[in-house]
Amino acid sequence: MLSWDEFNHDEAPAPVQPAPAKVNVKPPAAANQAMHDAPRQPAAAPAPAPVGNETPTGYESNIEAADEKNNEAALQQAINDLENLDVEAGIEELEGTANRVAVDDKRMINCRADLNQLVPFKYDWAWQKYLDGCANHWMPQEVNMNADIALWKNPNGLTKDERLIVQRNLGFFSTADSLVANNLVLAIYRLITNPECRQYILRQAFEEAIHTHAYQYCIESLGMDEGAIFNMYHEVPSVAKKASWGLKYTQSLSDPNFQTGTTEKDQELLKNLIAFYCCLEGIFFYCGFTQILSMGRRNKMTGTSEQFQYILRDESMHLNFGIDMINQIKLENPALWTDAMKEEATQMILQATQLEIEYARDTMPRGVLGMNAAMMEEYLQFIANRRLVQIGLPEQFKGVSNPFPWMSEIMDLRKEKNFFETRVIEYQTGGALSWD
Repeated sequence: MLSWDEFNHDEAPAPVQPAPAKVNVKPPAAANQAMHDAPRQPAAAPAPAPVGNETPTGYESNIEAADEKNNEAALQQAINDLENLDVEAGIEELEGTANRVAVDDKRMINCRADLNQLVPFKYDWAWQKYLDGCANHWMPQEVNMNADIALWKNPNGLTKDERLIVQRNLGFFSTADSLVANNLVLAIYRLITNPECRQYILRQAFEEAIHTHAYQYCIESLGMDEGAIFNMYHEVPSVAKKASWGLKYTQSLSDPNFQTGTTEKDQELLKNLIAFYCCLEGIFFYCGFTQILSMGRRNKMTGTSEQFQYILRDESMHLNFGIDMINQIKLENPALWTDAMKEEATQMILQATQLEIEYARDTMPRGVLGMNAAMMEEYLQFIANRRLVQIGLPEQFKGVSNPFPWMSEIMDLRKEKNFFETRVIEYQTGGALSWD
């Protein structure tokens, strides 16, 4: 990145540049003599220059000649090596065989079919989610942050409690999506053995990078203390506990030597998927999303709220994809879904719910934005019931309802906010955007 110091450094020699021109300026007599000698220019000063260059020119020609011989020898060596190449051995190294892939050969985990053959599709839902994700593409800079900047800089623009909510959520989310992306890239992508699912995982990883970019864009725009915000997952207990809880499920899987193929290892992967999709993206994000989006509904921090609305749309699709993967693995490997595994999955979701309730109490010590910690607790229990049912487990919180029905409208993936007119418009199909 360039800085003004670099510009100043580059410009410093500029005043000296005219000096060479002055050296050539002759006194009047010398100038007249030069004009008098002008007819002799063909035999004049320019001639020695090539003479001085003859040695390096010839030297370079010798190097080029030598290089040409070396290049010919290297090319012949490459041709000889290719003639002896064992093609079959190379294909085996690509995690499959030289045979064409049939649909029935494909599996979610522990599949030996060639992972480089995208088609034929077995899981059409995975490919459709990839297409929808591409159609939903957005970038943080397209959201206008001017109103947020003015409101944040105004001492009377937000209450102390509202400022705490903005800071806490940017602190948590700015690193949470990086944790998710790391898990995708270092663990899940390698262990999911289906190419169409891998295609969406790559798209999801890119979207996580966009989300981290969006949080950084908000933090920078508002002029926050970046060190304090980005280190909350180390320094603020309610944030740190959520991050630590998620990390313990990815540590072993990120080991390059970790391999699935046994019941124990396959269940470990399944627990990782439940932790990151159902719990981290499916529960840990919902208190913060609700708080920031509630601000936007009150015409406060509208740019930040709009960023979060697009992020929520992406995360909803991530969640649905992860649940489909979990259920497909269960379907293909019923021996993994034991009573002990069901009990552990239930406990994971209950623990995540409790951690998010603690986070709600920390960020809302008093009622704010038309909500309070007790309302958020019921909402999180309502969300937890949904996550349990989505992976085939019974509800754990009886009689709870959604105290924020407007969140359901915001999460409706058939709706899209137009960047230019800031209004809600309908998708024409699935994930295709309409810019009317």
